[in-house]
Amino acid sequence: MARKTANDDPLAPVTLAVGQEELLLDRAVRDVVAAAKAADADTDVRDLTPDQLQPGTLAELTSPSLFAERKVVVVRNAQDLSADTIKDVKAYLGAPAEEITLVLLHAGGAKGKGLLDAARKAGAREVACPKMTKPADRLAFVRGEFRTAGRSATPEACQALVDAIGSDLRELASAVSQLVADVEGTIDEAVVGRYYTGRAEASSFTVADRAVEGRAAEALEALRWSLATGVAPVLITSALAQGVRAIGKLSSARGGRPADLARELGMPPWKIDRVRQQMRGWTPDGVAVALRAVAEADAGVKGGGDDPEYALEKAVVTIARAARSRGRG
Repeated sequence: MARKTANDDPLAPVTLAVGQEELLLDRAVRDVVAAAKAADADTDVRDLTPDQLQPGTLAELTSPSLFAERKVVVVRNAQDLSADTIKDVKAYLGAPAEEITLVLLHAGGAKGKGLLDAARKAGAREVACPKMTKPADRLAFVRGEFRTAGRSATPEACQALVDAIGSDLRELASAVSQLVADVEGTIDEAVVGRYYTGRAEASSFTVADRAVEGRAAEALEALRWSLATGVAPVLITSALAQGVRAIGKLSSARGGRPADLARELGMPPWKIDRVRQQMRGWTPDGVAVALRAVAEADAGVKGGGDDPEYALEKAVVTIARAARSRGRG
């Protein structure tokens, strides 16, 4: 979720929302507008793009009103403002007007960094809205959504939801809202499965789970369904790699409680339990064979082969066989 600075008053004179995650940027704006309208239902909201904020426009929007009305001025993609307009904004930051809240949305890169630095130096309230590219970040987001809603969801349910929905934060937030509205009590993995079973079956992680469990036929079925529904092949090779590496890490780790192993291996405790069940039948040689198969598949889907689908099928079958290598020994 979006991270905020210590100054967490949404009615601060200037709010700086930094990042490229559209949902979090929109929420940063929504929070300011909601607070302003709670203070004054007649608050005037102006939502502007860089081409709409010309030199002199900000001065007009923030000039004193005869009726001292509250106003929120939102500037999107502030990094794309013209040099002359940036001068206007910097000048305004030094003496913000009363009853007016300026919200600057900035991508956070090198472009327009001078404006970013000026807003921070002026003491702007800052909301971090980073793009969530890591599965762990999306998992934390889902957990936060349930907490914000005042509801309890098991770690397995949160993971299943991320696996089923994917990387789109709007869809994840919508899925949490639907579950919260429809389900009473603690939300568990079974509930998520009932609601999103079709998408869960198309998940790259489902392919990986079935493969490392040695269930070749089910893994191939999940693989074909994933590809048919548009899952990117690189996501599937990534999931396969994570699954095999988890087997290798846990098989070489010292015994102990899930909590201790979780700290040692950097996995959540619930995943330790799942991988323990999956690693039955695996040998060190099997892990090595599976890792080579994943590497070959990864090269195949990234242009090193003529048929990415065949490369994935070959890897899935090899991994599933490796999962049963102890039994064949």
